[in-house]
Amino acid sequence: MREYDLTDARWTKSSYSNGEGGDCLEVAQDFPGVIPVRDSKVADGPVIVVGSVAWTEFVRTVVQSRGAGV
Repeated sequence: MREYDLTDARWTKSSYSNGEGGDCLEVAQDFPGVIPVRDSKVADGPVIVVGSVAWTEFVRTVVQSRGAGV
C-alpha cells in the first residue's frame, strides 16, 4: 500500500458542516488520483485515502440520495 506525506496537506471541511462541532469530514487537496479523508474533530486521527474515481461516485451517490429524501 502506498503511503502519502500529509504533513503539509491543505484540509477543507465539508460544506455541509454547521460549524457547531457536528459530524464532519475534511478532504485534502493536491494529491493526484486520490482523496485523503479524515474526521474534522480528530485532526491527528486516522486518514483514509480514496481513489478519485471512487470518491466522485461516492459524492454523486450522496447528492442523489439527498435529492431523493433518503
